[in-house]
Amino acid sequence: MLVLTRKSGQKLIIADNIEITILETKGDSVKIGIQAPRNVSVYREEIYEEIKKANQMATQTHNMSSLDGVMNLLEQSKDNKES
Repeated sequence: MLVLTRKSGQKLIIADNIEITILETKGDSVKIGIQAPRNVSVYREEIYEEIKKANQMATQTHNMSSLDGVMNLLEQSKDNKES
């Protein structure tokens, strides 16, 4: 992890197209501004974790319905062979 000390008004540049500006420091809080291309997603950590959790739930639900579909096809195939 890179650790830097910055003052209000100072910036960090990441990969030529992301700019982070320290806008204000107050007590133990820092207000930052982030300028990035529209195709770069920027989230607070707690929001990012919620998005990941929702995506995992959606994937599990999709996988279960796909698995149910496969099981139904196998069951139908078995019934057809017995007939």
